[in-house]
Amino acid sequence: METRQRSVVKAVIWNLIGLAMMALVGLIATGSVAIGGAMALVNAGLGLVIYLVYERVWANVSWGRNV
Repeated sequence: METRQRSVVKAVIWNLIGLAMMALVGLIATGSVAIGGAMALVNAGLGLVIYLVYERVWANVSWGRNV
């Protein structure tokens, strides 16, 4: 089973990658750094919370593991 700290570190790193990509997409889509950045921050915040919950749920599922 993964520790909570590992799950958080993985989620933060993943969200930093997603934040950069979403900011770029938002900039391209809107032509505005401010709007693209705001879109990226909202997306990253929601994504972080959802990813952490997802990881913790799967950490408790024994299906498919070799024990």
